[in-house]
Parts: sequence; structure tokens; C-alpha cells
Amino acid sequence: MTAAKDFRILGIETSCDETAIAILECKGDEKYAEFTVLGNALLSQIDIHKEYGGVFPALAKREHAKNLVPILEAVLEEAELLREDTQIITEETRNKLSEILAREPGLSEAFFEFISECEPPEIDVIAVTAGPGLEPALWVGINFAHALAFVWNKPLIAVNHMEGHLLSALAQNENGVLTITKTNLPVLGLLISGGHTELVVMNEWLKYELVGETRDDAVGEAFDKVARMLNLPYPGGPEISRLAETTRNVSSETLFKLPRPMIDSGTCDFSFAGLKTAVLNLLKTKEGLTDEEKRHIAHEFENAVADVLWKKTSLAIEETGAQTLVIGGGVSANTHIRRVFTEKIKSEHSDIALHIPSAALTTDNAIMIAMAGYFRAQRKEFVTAISANGNLPLA
Repeated sequence: MTAAKDFRILGIETSCDETAIAILECKGDEKYAEFTVLGNALLSQIDIHKEYGGVFPALAKREHAKNLVPILEAVLEEAELLREDTQIITEETRNKLSEILAREPGLSEAFFEFISECEPPEIDVIAVTAGPGLEPALWVGINFAHALAFVWNKPLIAVNHMEGHLLSALAQNENGVLTITKTNLPVLGLLISGGHTELVVMNEWLKYELVGETRDDAVGEAFDKVARMLNLPYPGGPEISRLAETTRNVSSETLFKLPRPMIDSGTCDFSFAGLKTAVLNLLKTKEGLTDEEKRHIAHEFENAVADVLWKKTSLAIEETGAQTLVIGGGVSANTHIRRVFTEKIKSEHSDIALHIPSAALTTDNAIMIAMAGYFRAQRKEFVTAISANGNLPLA
């Protein structure tokens, strides 16, 4: 496989509660790469998990198994790669596929029906999230990818979910084509999600070092826990942001003051458990909350989070000599955090290039998995077996 060759990569993402598949046509290398999305589909399970106030792993696994084949068919059709024709499945092939899908009873029947009615599509590589994430959910996507790779005779790439977030944030949309142009190294990545809060530096392309991480709660986890304290609907992060913006549009003043944990610790590590506890202690002093008080708590909490994230990231920029800053992960969709970082970069680090993904790429999507898989495929990092790793580190 050469850098100049256009080829198609199928990406599969099932790390948590989004089932996603995408097909990208790719060309180029780390100096300049183009990605054309031929087909893309994502199905969220938010409505299913609402009653639990969070993601229930067994349900997530079941939904992935139920939805992967229909989503794949939809993506292949969108990409004009779906070729319906009766395929003869030998007993040997069927036995091998049954072995691969033995842990996915909700998937195997639909899978057999699909492959017996469709020709192998014209793709070159299959990339799938190997971690981090919920292991039961990860295994569904991995086993699905193994089965497709076997029956279609395609190479496999294992992708780190967080690398997908980081690399996709570098992409710019140019007339419907995602492009990554020459990136000035070092790249500092702030990765913020429900399960992660970490700073990593990329001094060489696709090689990462950990600069700082949370010592307790991830920032997205803190958003969700505070939202539950305020009796806000799930998912809590967007609800807190909505309330905070309502207050911010009226006044910058707040009725309450919350701490900024570890903001002056001199390290790039984070802590959000204390901030969460401070909200809990504040609520204990109240017999009941008015709507205005809820808005002000959300406002102050979001301000505190943004202050800490920026202070730690600014310190990391100085320590690493970063020339590019990337923010990735689900929490990067937060309006206030995006605003703070955009303003602070202009005023304090104007020589740094800031990359924040489009809203569509902040979710757990398959486009980012395909993009990361492409760069790994260039290095021929193909694998014959993938194991789910819920705590797979990037650095």
C-alpha cells in the first residue's frame, strides 16, 4: 500500500453507546491527506439508557449486536457499494464464522443472512475500535470486524478510540472533503470525555507521551454527576451547558462560588472529584433549589471546569513547546469550553494553531476510526487478532 494510492477503508465504532460505521475514500500521508466520506451512519442509544441515568453495558452490547448489520447495509448503499447477489457459504466458512461470532448471538443470524445475499464490497481495509471503552460493547464491534475481515478477505486495523478523537480534530472540511495538512509538531492534545481527561503530546507523528491526566473523575463524568444532583435529564452535560448559557446571556455574575481544584498545583494533572463534592455540599445547605439557583450553579460549575482545563493546558503548552493544540472528545462540544480556548489562545498563545472538531466529529463516530485506521494502514500495522481493552492507553 503506498501513500499515493486512493483506497477505501471501513471504520467500525462500538466503544460505548453509539453504533457507528463509515466508509472513507482516502489518499495522501501525514503531510497532506484527504478523506472523502462515501457513507456514514451513527445510531445513538441515549433514549434507551436514560432511565438508568447512564450507560448500562449489557444493554449497549445488545443494541450494538442488533444494529450493526442494518447500519452496515445502509452505509454500503449510501456509498454505492452494496451489490446484492446470492453467495454460496461453504460449511467450513460457516463454522469459522460461527466460532468468531459465538459471543454475539444477537448478531450471528443477521450476519449470515447479510453475507449470503451480498457480494464483498470494494474496500481495502477494515478498522475497528479496540479500546478504550466498555469491553462488552467493544467486543461486539471487534467480533463483527473479525467476521467481515474473514469472509471478505480484508486486512484488519485496531484503532485506539482516543487517537481517533485527536486525529479527526486536525481535519478541516474543504468543500465536503476532510483534509489534514502539514501539522506543526509538537501537537498537544487535550482529550476530554465521559471517561477521559488527559493531556498528551505528539512529538513525532502517531507517537504519544502523557503530560497530565485526571487523578479521579473525568470531566464528562463530573458533568453527568452534577447534572444528576440538579435533577437534570440524561445526558447531563448538554443540560448543564444549556442552563449555564441562559445565565451567561443575562449576566456574568453568579450567586455561588465553587473551587478550582489543583488549578495552582504546578502540575498538568487534573482533579474534578472535589469540585463535584463542593456542589454536593452546596446543595446540602439548600432545602430546595429555585430554577434561578440551578442556572447559577450550572454556570459556576461550567466556569470552574473551563478555568481548570485552560490553566492546565496553558502550562502544558509551555512545558512541551507545542506548536499545535487539539481538543477532542465528547466534552469538546461544550460551547463555553470552545469559547474560552478560542479566546485564550488568541490572547495568551497567539502563535499556536488551535484545532477543535466540528460538532459531528465530537461524538463517538466511525469517521474518526476510519481516519486513524488509514494512517495506521499506511504503516502496514495490520493484525490478525484484536482483543477489547477497556483501559487501552494512548500514551
